[in-house]
Amino acid sequence: MKIQFATGLLLVALIAGPKEKETLTHELIKTETDKIYEKLVKIRRDFHANPELAGHEKRTQAYIKQYLLDLGMEVETDIYGHSVIGILKGKKEGKKIAWRADMDALPNDFPDTAAFKSTVKGVQHGCGHDVHMAIGLGIAEVLAKHKEAINGTVYFIFQPEEETFIGAKKLIENGLLSKIHPDEIYGLHVTALPVGQIMAKPNEVFAYQKRISIKLKNEFSKEEVKELAKKIRNSLVRVQDNSKPWEIQQILDPQNGLANPNTIFKNYLIMDEFNSYTKNDQIFLEAYLYETDRLNLQKIIPQIEQLIVANIDKEKLVSVSFVQGNPTVVNNELLANKAIKTLNKIYGNDLMVPDYGQVPYFNDDFVYYQQKVPGVYFLLGGSNFKKGIVAMNHAPNFNVDEESIKVGVRSFSSLISERLKEK
Repeated sequence: MKIQFATGLLLVALIAGPKEKETLTHELIKTETDKIYEKLVKIRRDFHANPELAGHEKRTQAYIKQYLLDLGMEVETDIYGHSVIGILKGKKEGKKIAWRADMDALPNDFPDTAAFKSTVKGVQHGCGHDVHMAIGLGIAEVLAKHKEAINGTVYFIFQPEEETFIGAKKLIENGLLSKIHPDEIYGLHVTALPVGQIMAKPNEVFAYQKRISIKLKNEFSKEEVKELAKKIRNSLVRVQDNSKPWEIQQILDPQNGLANPNTIFKNYLIMDEFNSYTKNDQIFLEAYLYETDRLNLQKIIPQIEQLIVANIDKEKLVSVSFVQGNPTVVNNELLANKAIKTLNKIYGNDLMVPDYGQVPYFNDDFVYYQQKVPGVYFLLGGSNFKKGIVAMNHAPNFNVDEESIKVGVRSFSSLISERLKEK
């Protein structure tokens, strides 16, 4: 009887076999994303209706913290400002990957036709950070539900104060990277690309932005100052023949835009008009300029000095200097190419759009992470022209097709899961 019983147990064990390890397939990621999509839309709309300026993201922080805690994550909120760091540990040790989402809103009163428009006068999510946070929470939920199927650690950095360009820098200065140790970091920004498309490229994503300041002795008429400013600007501006890269809407143009190898958004230096004023018995000429080639930046000040000396008495020139200039987002070449290849393989060649240029006027403090950790920054399509939705950041009537949330969660959950597999 005992022999028969033991034999029966062995037979059951053989039939059942060992418990299979859960695998996180991309089809499962897609299914999980679809399940939580409506919830993420509600979250985005809540953020949109309750925007908070840089340095004031208190309500936003509390919401994100609780959401990540409910997913079973470790959460850090004491590194800097109103940041939230979610830590998701897989079943075993492995690669460490960070995902960044920015939190702050903009000070503006642009028209907002959404039914869930801002309830805070003079403050709006006019740059899409509400969408970024919803996507970050969505990725966190998809991966957290299947943490037994992944090896390694994923850090979710919900970062305040991006619009003032100090949040990332302050987090690093206050020890973020001594508490977490990511091998790679990724982030995105919703853009005017059509929904369903993602753009990425190795190296510089945006043009280098500098603010130039020229000081002269107060010995010139307004007309003389105006004429000198015109000569300086004309001597510096460099564009391809018959092109206008300052017309930012052309980034989507099939012939001139970023996705065309012959785009007008490469090899340029463009400038705003000079602003002139008098202070402390000196004349100031100031303007922002946008240069695609980092090596050309060091030539600009000597070029201006030479032009001024050639046109006026050099004794009347006080100084020429850059008074403001942030570093620009530079994608790690190896990681960017791997990410593009990975996403194309998973979701087909229609998802990833090539980028042959550099966008003027915009920038992101994500660069400060990239100076410490290899990273890639993506541009996520948010426009739907058939519906009249144009996701042109910082512009009146900025709006986002919320399908971009689904695209973002699905795509980047897949990317992170694949990157965790590579040793």
